[in-house]
Amino acid sequence: MVSSQGSTLSADVMSLVDTLPVLAKTLIAGGAAGAVAKTAVAPLERIKILLQTRTNDFRSLGLTHSLKKVLQCDGPLGFYKGNGASVIRIIPYAALHYMTYEVYRDWILENNLPLGSGPLVDLVAGSAAGGTAVLCTYPLDLARTKLAYQVSDTGQSFRGGTIGFYRQPACSGIREVLTMAYKEGGPRGLYRGIGPTLIGILPYAGLKFYIYEELKRHVPEEHQNSVRMHLPCGALAGLFGQTLTYPLDVVRRQMQVENLQPMTNDGSNKRYKNTFDGLNTIVRTQGWRQLFAGLSINYIKIVPSVAIGFAVYESMKSWLRIPPRERSKPA
Repeated sequence: MVSSQGSTLSADVMSLVDTLPVLAKTLIAGGAAGAVAKTAVAPLERIKILLQTRTNDFRSLGLTHSLKKVLQCDGPLGFYKGNGASVIRIIPYAALHYMTYEVYRDWILENNLPLGSGPLVDLVAGSAAGGTAVLCTYPLDLARTKLAYQVSDTGQSFRGGTIGFYRQPACSGIREVLTMAYKEGGPRGLYRGIGPTLIGILPYAGLKFYIYEELKRHVPEEHQNSVRMHLPCGALAGLFGQTLTYPLDVVRRQMQVENLQPMTNDGSNKRYKNTFDGLNTIVRTQGWRQLFAGLSINYIKIVPSVAIGFAVYESMKSWLRIPPRERSKPA
C-alpha cells in the first residue's frame, strides 16, 4: 500500500516536471548544483577569505592553525559564517550561469557567428554567462565576504594582542550588511569590487566551460552521462581556470572589506582606486605572495567544488529529463 502510494507520488512529480520548459529545468539544475557545491566546501572558503583579507591576523597561521583559531573564536558554526548569504547567492548565480551558458551557446550556433562550432563557442558563451551571473548577484557576494571576514574577537589581534580600530561595527546579517553598504556608497557601494570580479570571471568562467567541454569531447559517447566522468573533468576545469585568475580574487576580497579593515595610526584606511591600483598596492605593501594567499586552500576547495557542481548539474539534468543538446564539433 505504502509502496503503491510512493510510486503514484513519484509519477505525479515526474509528470509535473515534464510540463516545465527546458529553461526552467536548467535553472533548477544549476541552482541545485551551486547550493550543494558551496555548502560542501564552506569551511575552506571561510578560511580562504580570512587569509586573503586579514593579513595581520591569519597570514602566518596556515590552514591548520586558522581552522583552530576560527573554532576557538566562533565555535563549530563559525566555519559556516556567511554561508547563508553564499547559498542565497549561489542558487540564482549558478542557475543563471548554467542557464545563460546554454542560451548564449545556442544563440551563437543558431546565428552562425564566425566562431565555428567547436570549443571557442564554449569559451565565449561561458565568459558571457559568468559576467551575466555576477552582475545579477554581486551584492550577495559582497555580503558573504563581509560576514565571513568578521571574527568574534575582532578587537584583538590574534598574535600581538594590540587593539585595532575598525571603521564600522560588526554586522549580524545579510540585510544589515547590504543596508550599511548602501548608506555608505549608494548603489555603487553594493558593487564595490565588481571590477576585478568581472575581469576575473570572464576568463575564468569561459575557461571552465571550455576545458570541461574539451575534456568531455575525448570521452566515449556511451560514458557522457557517467558521474565518474563529470567529477574529474569538472575538477580539472576548475583547477586551471581558478589558478589563472586568482590574484584578481584577492583584490576583489580586499576591496569588499576595505571599510572593515583596521585603521592605521594616522586614522586613515587603505582604499584601492581600481583593480590595477589594488594589484600594485598589494604587491608594494604586502608582497607579491599575498596575491596568492589561500591559493593552496583554493586548490583543495575548488576541485571538489567544481567537480561536485558539474556532477550535480548533470545528474539533475538527467533527473529533470532535459534533452541532450547538440555536441560541439572540433573547429
